[in-house]
Amino acid sequence: MSLRADASESGGVVVEYESEDVREPSIKRSWSQPGSALIYLRGPKFLIYVSGALSMWGDRMWHFAISVFLIELYGRNLLLTAVFGLVVAGSVLLVGALIGDWVDRNPRNKVAHASLFIQNVSVTVCSIVLMLVFSYKQWIEQIWDGWLTVVCYTVVIVLADVANLASTALTIAIQRDWIVVITGYNRGHLAGMNATMRRIDQVTNILAPLAVGQVMTLASNVVGCGFILGWNVVSLIVEFFFLSRVYRIVPALSVKPPGADVEEACLQGGARRRTHGTPRSRPPPRGTQALREEPSERSLSLKAVAGLPLCFQRLRQLLSTCRDGWTAYYQQDVFLAGMGLAFLYTTVLGFDCITTGYAYTQGISGSLLSLLMGVSAITGLMGTVMFTKLRKAYGLVNTGVISSCLHLGCLLLCVCSVFAPGSPMDLRLLMAYADNSSASSPAAPGDGDGRMASQREKHSYPLGGGSNQPLLPDRSSIHWTNNTVLFDNVPSGTAPESYVSIILLFLGVITARVGLWSFDLTVTQLLQESICESERGVVNGVQSSMNYLMDLLHFIMVIAAPQPQHFGILVIISVLFITAGHTMYFLYARKAKRKSRQRRDT
Repeated sequence: MSLRADASESGGVVVEYESEDVREPSIKRSWSQPGSALIYLRGPKFLIYVSGALSMWGDRMWHFAISVFLIELYGRNLLLTAVFGLVVAGSVLLVGALIGDWVDRNPRNKVAHASLFIQNVSVTVCSIVLMLVFSYKQWIEQIWDGWLTVVCYTVVIVLADVANLASTALTIAIQRDWIVVITGYNRGHLAGMNATMRRIDQVTNILAPLAVGQVMTLASNVVGCGFILGWNVVSLIVEFFFLSRVYRIVPALSVKPPGADVEEACLQGGARRRTHGTPRSRPPPRGTQALREEPSERSLSLKAVAGLPLCFQRLRQLLSTCRDGWTAYYQQDVFLAGMGLAFLYTTVLGFDCITTGYAYTQGISGSLLSLLMGVSAITGLMGTVMFTKLRKAYGLVNTGVISSCLHLGCLLLCVCSVFAPGSPMDLRLLMAYADNSSASSPAAPGDGDGRMASQREKHSYPLGGGSNQPLLPDRSSIHWTNNTVLFDNVPSGTAPESYVSIILLFLGVITARVGLWSFDLTVTQLLQESICESERGVVNGVQSSMNYLMDLLHFIMVIAAPQPQHFGILVIISVLFITAGHTMYFLYARKAKRKSRQRRDT
């Protein structure tokens, strides 16, 4: 018994997504046989888990360490950190489609090995540069009137950005493509591997920054750079060996038909679906428009392009690839589900620098925040377990609906915290803030101004180096960065009159992570199952770009409303964005169920 996936036709072969019930009995029998544990340890799943754990651990350490290093290099100022965050987010936003297209058009082993090599070599070289800068900083600042320092900063940021782009490519290749093939297109196994990879990510999210932070605290920044350098060298060798072995023992990974053949197959699949009366399904993949053009039209287009200089031809090709990638993303059946997931990134309701800073102003200590973050990691793991149970009981689409309702229900506690006792929100302060920014001199204070000033003093405190926060896309590294550097030895804010508001806020944030991670896994598997193999890389690349774009929006919101008294407004806006995202998923779910009913009727 198997379930046919219409969207998985590639290379002229119809891929069958099997039910988990097909292989479950054989798996149970295999575990009872002698030597089954050794077979599993040598199998592709375990090798992918170990390789992924090493990669995620290195990524988490590096994201945390580079943020701290940039702050230390620039005199505990946040400028370099903000520049780094903007460069990283902007680069993925611009070239995400190009990265995905490169993943699609090259053999799987070459993509994985090249991405792994570029990522680890970039981090290694960047660590060496940082070690030299930390060791000879005073001497470097005296060369070229300080311009050598600027060159070093630029090299560090560029290398770190290249490492992040390579990490994005590796994630798309392994977690969005390899896993689908390794599981043999079995939906139950695919859900299990996705959940396990997410659990590994949750654990490394906590332990990796803590480990490298202890090394940097007990030793020095130079030793911390050396530790990361050694880790990347060892990780490169181990991951390279493990991925090569997985590629050898899973023959299906080496089967990747050329782009033209895949496009023709997808076109034929679309024709077959239309013949059987199926409603609107996947549109033709990228590049098939050229197959439909008349020969004369194609020749005229080629002549026009050939007349351009070589650099402009290359630029035109890149822009065309980006356009086709975004078009392919928009035309996917799961477009609304992917957009819904991206909208969830526009939020301050997470353990990032914004929520951490707000908690400090409300009298919450750093040790308590660390404990709360650990509890949130546990609830995140609960979400991965709930996903596998719900998917098996109710199906993938319904799992997303249940997870969305749970996520939104828990976030209502955050909305209630805005109006609960102890909340510092005062809408008059937002108007006063706008008036003060436009006026050159403040107006004479009245009774209302005195009350607002006293309330501002009650719920805020001065920061030593400025109140701007680092614009980093990785939220876990932001939290740990602020917890160890930005808020180091800074007293927490004056205790509020009531802790009801802050308790409701963190209760909502922590409990919502169960539904959040279950929903995230749901959309991830929908993308894996629904995207044609020839477009799997580029569509996921565009999805990464959308995630970074929506993540940047929530930092822009904070820049527009930076005071603790404005945080309630940010909470409401965040819930509105999340509601919009889940509404998009509800629309997708309704459309998917309607198509499923029509398919059964025919």
